[in-house]
Amino acid sequence: MIEVHVAARNNEALDICSYELTTVDGQPLPAFTAGAHIDVHLPDGLIRQYSLCNHPEERHRYLIGVLKDPASRGGSRSLHEQIQPGMRLLISEPRNLFTLAPQASRSLLFAGGIGITPILCMAEHLAQSGAAFALHYCARSRDRAAFVDRLQQSPYADRVFLHFDEDPATALDAARVLASSDQDQHLYVCGPGGFMQHILDTAKAQGWQESNLHREYFAAAPTDTSADGRFSVKLARSGQVFEIPADMSVVQVLESHGVEVPISCEQGVCGTCLTRVLDGVPDHRDMFLTEAEQACNDQFTPCCSRSRTPLLVLDL
Repeated sequence: MIEVHVAARNNEALDICSYELTTVDGQPLPAFTAGAHIDVHLPDGLIRQYSLCNHPEERHRYLIGVLKDPASRGGSRSLHEQIQPGMRLLISEPRNLFTLAPQASRSLLFAGGIGITPILCMAEHLAQSGAAFALHYCARSRDRAAFVDRLQQSPYADRVFLHFDEDPATALDAARVLASSDQDQHLYVCGPGGFMQHILDTAKAQGWQESNLHREYFAAAPTDTSADGRFSVKLARSGQVFEIPADMSVVQVLESHGVEVPISCEQGVCGTCLTRVLDGVPDHRDMFLTEAEQACNDQFTPCCSRSRTPLLVLDL
């Protein structure tokens, strides 16, 4: 854990604030790569993940952008309402689950709303390294788009394309942009689920390979839990068996019996709780594993996923 000082807070757009974090002792922060995020431990005990959106070579600060989401489970609301310059927070070291492919001949970056945060960091890195790329940023309106001035004043401004719902003339024609499916091109997308699905589906329809499509979700899509039933999990190391009722997650049941599983997002987005499955078939509800990884059925996210079989045997 790293204790940091909130050095600055700025309004970047309607309901979006940025927070500049520096070390308390003035020492350099751990290095990070484009697409990385940190865990932020909030005063009320919540832990949330936020992408780093400053230049990846900076070591004197981390910059995060946070949307005050009306559907917030407490994290973004806590930051917006409680966290001010001068306060201290605990954060994790950066980790990256959304890395750039070094071999790409060209990178296409797509950001929707607050999804600009990891994409912005990627653009900074690609521009500095002289790589070929284009950035398409979609938002409902200009006043809801964060970091627009920074993008338009950047050395790569000619490769940034802004698309606002309020201005039909700027509408993104994803099929046209994705018409070339060169096997050495890579696509990166972050933003609301519907926006991301549109970009990914369009790319696949244009012949893009799944291995060249990269995404990062900020939140899991709502899941219909009305048909959820009971199942059991067995801990292979101790032999203990626990019943999981329809209204509780595996993590919640295990914690109630003193079995700790590392958790963070509690939505199957971050992969912190990823657990090996030794027997049984999981009902995958995460956004972390790829479809191919889910099909292997040898790991699952106990914070949100369930079971298709009466028993799951876990490597715990």
